[in-house]
Amino acid sequence: MNEPDDSAEAGAATGAGAPIRQGRRLSDKILAAFHHACDQSDLEVAEQLLRTLELLVMRRPLTPEANRRRSLEGLVAAHERLWHLRHPEM
Repeated sequence: MNEPDDSAEAGAATGAGAPIRQGRRLSDKILAAFHHACDQSDLEVAEQLLRTLELLVMRRPLTPEANRRRSLEGLVAAHERLWHLRHPEM
């Protein structure tokens, strides 16, 4: 029986030679990172991620995207969350 090679696992962990994973859209990953930054109370990073998310959502799509409405709703919700974190007395 062959055991997995540790160097192959290390390469996969760093992305070296690892196949490109299909899955969530880049905008979904950035939105998840935004929420993680908010959870960590790192509002400066959250704001930068939100700007990047705006860039992705607002630019003209390269392909027709059926999920544009969902993306816009997520962007609005992210703006609301950041506003509430910055204005807790409201």
